[in-house]
Amino acid sequence: MKLEPKMSNQASAQPPEFAEPVLRKPLVLLRDTERSLRLRTVKTLAPLLPEAIATNLGEVSVVADESLDTLAKIELDKITDEELKPARIQMGLAFVGFGALAMAFLLLYLYTRHPELTVMSQVQHYWYQYIWFVCMGIAGLFMLGREAMRPSSLPDELSD
Repeated sequence: MKLEPKMSNQASAQPPEFAEPVLRKPLVLLRDTERSLRLRTVKTLAPLLPEAIATNLGEVSVVADESLDTLAKIELDKITDEELKPARIQMGLAFVGFGALAMAFLLLYLYTRHPELTVMSQVQHYWYQYIWFVCMGIAGLFMLGREAMRPSSLPDELSD
């Protein structure tokens, strides 16, 4: 008894069609995800908290809903480079300022809490913090430098 396998024509079969995923905007996705987590958390915590705090938590949840709804209406594709310029400058200044402030606090801490340490031993013990704060400042300077070198878009009447 000799069995031969039957050849089926698999190549001509149509591949199955899959449903296309629903593309949601990132801010809408953020709003929906945050809302689902927040509502479950508020529902769980509200019975455990004193009534005044539970009421405040509910009010804060409503304010969060309103602000996230406002954010979800923003069209990210319609934001231009010119509109982002102040935010980029502020972020660069924030990095520089935080790096400098943290370095000042580190030095204040070292001179008040460890006056017995020499400068070399301070650097040996706290080099990691020094590096972090200096790198934050340098990152901010790079952000500001990049923004300063970015070509500005001039109106047509001024470019002639």
